[in-house]
Amino acid sequence: MKTNKHIAAYLLFMVVLIFNQSCEDILEEPVKSEFTESSLLSKKSGLESVLADAYGKNNSSRNTVKRGEMTADILWQRGGGEEGTATPLINFNWDPSNTLEAFDWMNLWQIIRDVNIVLANAPNASGFNSDTERRQLIAEARFMRVWAYYALWEQYGVMPIRQSIDDPDVLPRVSEDDFKSFIETEFKEILEDIYLEGEEPAYGRVNRGSVRGLLCLWYLNTHQWQKCMDVADDIITSGKYKLCDDYNAMFAIENERNTEFMLIFSHLANSGACNYTLATAWPTDLKMGLDGYIDGVVNTQWSSYASNYRMYKSFYDSFDEKDQRKGRILTKYVNTNGQTIDLLEDNTTNDKGNIRGIKYPPDPEANADQHGNDFPFVRYAEILLAKAEAMNELSGPNQDVVDLINKIRNRAGLEDLNLSDFSGDKEKLLNQILDERKWEFWYEGKRRRDLIRRGRFITNAQKRGIKNAQEFHVYFPIPQSAIDANPLLKQNDGY
Repeated sequence: MKTNKHIAAYLLFMVVLIFNQSCEDILEEPVKSEFTESSLLSKKSGLESVLADAYGKNNSSRNTVKRGEMTADILWQRGGGEEGTATPLINFNWDPSNTLEAFDWMNLWQIIRDVNIVLANAPNASGFNSDTERRQLIAEARFMRVWAYYALWEQYGVMPIRQSIDDPDVLPRVSEDDFKSFIETEFKEILEDIYLEGEEPAYGRVNRGSVRGLLCLWYLNTHQWQKCMDVADDIITSGKYKLCDDYNAMFAIENERNTEFMLIFSHLANSGACNYTLATAWPTDLKMGLDGYIDGVVNTQWSSYASNYRMYKSFYDSFDEKDQRKGRILTKYVNTNGQTIDLLEDNTTNDKGNIRGIKYPPDPEANADQHGNDFPFVRYAEILLAKAEAMNELSGPNQDVVDLINKIRNRAGLEDLNLSDFSGDKEKLLNQILDERKWEFWYEGKRRRDLIRRGRFITNAQKRGIKNAQEFHVYFPIPQSAIDANPLLKQNDGY
C-alpha cells in the first residue's frame, strides 16, 4: 500500500465525512466505518471513496458560469458581499494576491492528488471481480485527472505534470508541446478501458462518451481541427446521443438523465453538492414568475442571494424574436408586495440590463438555495457545433456545415440557414457559429473560452468598455501562494 501517514489520516477523515455527513446524532453515536488507516487504500471500496472525493471537488457550476460569462458579454453582477469579488472579475482587475472566488486552483490540484493516490494503490488492491473492473476504475481515475488538467489549462495555461505521489514537491511547467502530448495520450489510453455508455457503475460517473466529448473540446480549443472533426464523427456515428426535443425542458430536474448530456457536474438537492446557479439569478423579492418558464410558479420555499447575476440587455436583444432558447430568461414577475416587475423596463442599472437567467429551474425537492439540477459540462449540441466549426476551418462554408447548424436552430424553433447566406465567406459563417454557441450555451460557462479560441476575448472586453483588458488577460494569475510554495513555477506573463 503506497501512502504516508498524513495522507492516510486525511483520507480516513474524508471517508468518515462522506459517509456520515447527513448524521444528525454524530456527537451521540460513535462513527462506524469499514475503513481503517491500514485498509483504506487496500480495497476497491476505499479507492472508490477517494475517487468520490475527486468528483466532489469538481462540481462548481456556479464558478464555471461566473468566470465563463462575467468575463464576457453575457453576465454581470450586483449586490451582496460577492460584489467585492465579482466587480474586479468583470473589470479584469486580477492579480496574484487577489484570488477571486471564480478562480479554481486548489480543488483541481487536490483532484490530481486524489487520483495519483488511487493509481498508486489500485494495482494491488483487493475487491475487484476481474482485471477488466480494475482497469475500468484506473481509467476513470485517469479521466478525472486529465479533466482537472484541462480545467487548469483553461484558466492558467500549461502546468507542471504530476503523475505519481512520488513526484518531487517542486516541479516546473512543461512545454506547450509536452502538455498537449500528455493530454492527448491520456485521453487515447483511457478510451481503451473506460466504461461503455450506460455501463458505468452509477449515474454521474464518466463513460466513453464523456471521454470522447471532452477530447473533442480539447481538440477544438487547441485548433486541432481535423482531430476535432474525427472525434465528433465517432460520437455522432455511435448513435449513443441525440438532441433533446425540447431545449427549455432539458435542464429541469425531471429531465436531467437525458440523451444530450455527455459529461456533467452531478448535483443533489439539500446536500453538500448543490446547484446554486438559481439562487444567483432569482430576484430577492420574487413571489411568482410570469415568464422564463416559471410563469405561474409561486415561490414558497426557495431563496436567493443578495448577490444577483444579471444578463446584459444587449445579449437578450441579440436573440431572434422566435428563438426558443431565450425562453428561460426571466423578464417579468410578481414581487412579494403584489407588484408586477418588468425587468426589461428597469432603468436602475444604467441600461446594462436586469433580466435573469433561469436555465436551471427550481427543484421541487429543494429548500432555500440548494437545488439538485445537474450541470452539463459537455452535451451533444456542442459536439455538432464543434464539428461545424472544424469543418468550416478546414474547407470553408459548405452544405454539411450549414446542416449541422440548422439542427441546433431547428430545435430552437428557427428557420434554416442557407448556404447562399454565406457566399463562401468563412469568417461570416464563423460569426454565425459563435452566435449560435452564445445563444445555445448561455449559463453553461462556455463564452470566455469561445472568445479566447477565436482571438476575440480582449477586443470583446474593450468594446464593452473594459479599458483595463490586455492580451495577457487570456490567462488568470497563478495564486501567489502557489508561486511561493514552488519556486520553479513561473507566473503567467503580465502579472
